[in-house]
Amino acid sequence: MSSLAELLRELKGRSGLSYGVLAKRLHMSTSTLHRYCNGDAVPVEFAPVERFARLCKASPEELVEVHRRWILADAARGRKAGPAEGRAGAVAEPPRTQQPQPEKESEPEPHPEPEPQSEPEPRPESDSTSAIRPEPMPGRAKRRRAVAIGAAVALVVGAGSLALALNGADDGGDGRERAAGVSSSAAPHDSPGGPSGKGGREDTDDGRGKKKGEPTSSPSDKDGKGGRGKDGPARPDTSQDTGRGPAAAGEGRSGDLGAPITARTRPYVYESPCSQRFLVNRKPNQVPQPPAVEQDAPGWAADLGAVSAGEQLVEVTVQGLGKDTVVLQGMHVRVQSTSSPLAWNDFQMGVGCGGNVSTKSFAVDLDDGTPTLTPKAGQRDFPYKVSESDPEVFYVKASTEAHDVRWYLELEWSSGRRHNVLRIDDQGKPFRTSGNEGRPTYGWPLGGSKWEAPLNS
Repeated sequence: MSSLAELLRELKGRSGLSYGVLAKRLHMSTSTLHRYCNGDAVPVEFAPVERFARLCKASPEELVEVHRRWILADAARGRKAGPAEGRAGAVAEPPRTQQPQPEKESEPEPHPEPEPQSEPEPRPESDSTSAIRPEPMPGRAKRRRAVAIGAAVALVVGAGSLALALNGADDGGDGRERAAGVSSSAAPHDSPGGPSGKGGREDTDDGRGKKKGEPTSSPSDKDGKGGRGKDGPARPDTSQDTGRGPAAAGEGRSGDLGAPITARTRPYVYESPCSQRFLVNRKPNQVPQPPAVEQDAPGWAADLGAVSAGEQLVEVTVQGLGKDTVVLQGMHVRVQSTSSPLAWNDFQMGVGCGGNVSTKSFAVDLDDGTPTLTPKAGQRDFPYKVSESDPEVFYVKASTEAHDVRWYLELEWSSGRRHNVLRIDDQGKPFRTSGNEGRPTYGWPLGGSKWEAPLNS
């Protein structure tokens, strides 16, 4: 917390703005801003910290450092503990299907047996009794038998349901593993503890990620590298949700319960207020005002079905889940599908911002037959090392002119003898970027009130 507060105070002092002015522009109280800068509190989300840094005119490198320190302060606060305990308690509930009440009603069942023997010979002195009792007793006995039979059926059904539930719980994890795992690899030797260990290899008995004697499920996986690209049946649905746990609006989490790392993504990062463009299948008078801040862009795009136009800057934050160091060996682009670019209108989020400042990033040309990540603007290439206290933030800038591309990333990691691949996407869905060449372009001037006429007319 102290390192984050120290950096915030440094940015505030350099900006020359008072706490009152900054608080007013950030739409928060002055006392709250004081607590952030003094280290007495840490914002739950990164958005207010980023807005503060941008108001203080932080450089792109300083924005990355602010994000890194916020992640460390947030982890130190320990707000992410305990969801597994609630689930463990919930699993223990099903055995309560047993119902002992019907058994108590079935105990009197032996008594009706002697009653037919009291009927054989009519006695004059017992006529009054036999005239009264034979009528209700058989009906009561039938009801008791029906109740006993119903109770037995209920117990059998309950036991069967419980067995199916427990069996489903055992198989469900593996089923989810396969549903999420095959989206980036059909390798049968994925880590059994990692439902989203996609396409990876983990060392086991024979050192190749496959237990001895275990059959290979697909001819395309003989080399142990997992399915790639267009494996057909081995990749039934690449849009399976691989997120684990809650995520802030506009953020996606790619987590593997068996992996020692987690990845958080922001699909729309603005290099400047005017850098982001979207293709929208609507007329200008049907498109609302662009989002005021970057954090609102995912919701705005989702409501309109918008797609990134021309290029897309994605932020990926990778953090370890324990004290052990994890080596990030490489990051690769996987194209799920390509088609003709969308014939929609192109909307630019702002006009009149000036030139953009290049951000350290990995560039990828999605029009290339085999797109690869290329370091740009001073970005260092892989490998990297991460741990719980030392995360890394990567920026990936994807561009296309001639296609509508759905794509995602695969991150290779290793820790000790373990080696696997983590899929990184937009909350279980692939990223999507479409070319915008020749499309009518509309812009929203800074301080304007409507979309302007096509900028390229």
